[in-house]
Amino acid sequence: MTKKKIAIQDTYGERFKHCWGCGSDNESGLHLKSYPSEDGKSCIAEIVPDDKYTGGVPQNLFGGMIAMLFDCHGTASAAYFKHRDKGLDLTEDTVIGRFITARLEINFKKPTPMAETVRIIAEPLEIGDRKVIVDMKMYAKEELRAVAKMVAVAVKDNM
Repeated sequence: MTKKKIAIQDTYGERFKHCWGCGSDNESGLHLKSYPSEDGKSCIAEIVPDDKYTGGVPQNLFGGMIAMLFDCHGTASAAYFKHRDKGLDLTEDTVIGRFITARLEINFKKPTPMAETVRIIAEPLEIGDRKVIVDMKMYAKEELRAVAKMVAVAVKDNM
């Protein structure tokens, strides 16, 4: 029996579905989707950026867009890693805990070409009570384009 793939962002609570980058309820948004790997040890997002996100160098993706992709994928991944660390499965009925970025470091390795699938892979480095540290790698055309490290923190109930 094949398990249905569930996007982490689709398990966000109603008040957290409005992000421009990954919110399902933002009509003009990008709607980035992050999925746990089969073994649950990583999370993967893929997107082919629209031409309007080109940078100052034609045919290359804008660096700010790269940061946004890491931001949205990283916080979704942190939420999933914490959820899994609690021994919980991701189901259609899940309302996952929400994480936000406390720190994001990016190293740009090579220009990221336009009109190509961009693949981001996230893995947990550390899972704490309220903090998850996530390591991410961005690929296009099977080549490493950028790496990032994120410190994500759980959203407090009164936020």
